[in-house]
Amino acid sequence: MTRRRAPNRFERTRLDHATELAEDYTELIAELIDTRGEARVGDIAAALGVSHVAVSRMVGRLLAQGLVDTEPYQPVQLTPEGRAMARRARKRHEIVVAFLISIGVSPAQAETDAEGIEHHCSKETIEAMARAANIQ
Repeated sequence: MTRRRAPNRFERTRLDHATELAEDYTELIAELIDTRGEARVGDIAAALGVSHVAVSRMVGRLLAQGLVDTEPYQPVQLTPEGRAMARRARKRHEIVVAFLISIGVSPAQAETDAEGIEHHCSKETIEAMARAANIQ
């Protein structure tokens, strides 16, 4: 009989990294659409501080994953799946920021730190942070 081994912390980190970029991109695309009415590759590149080419490649990956729709020289649109991913990422981000502020981290630093932390916390940890920060 073979025993199943639990994934170790390194495997978990690699899995988290696999979705981190997609979450960041969908979250930013949703924010641009909500605030500007559209998300163009150039706007995404400027917001992230990366090249137009890097964004175009990532948009191609998101398109293949069914998270965005776009045509050449047209704005990027989120699919329902992409919008749902963006919503989950935004909620997790807000919880982490609120938790960090509740333990005395300055709002500006909490925003910065949450960008990394939010992708590597389990659902259990996020729920505990929400309870600790008194978020419903």
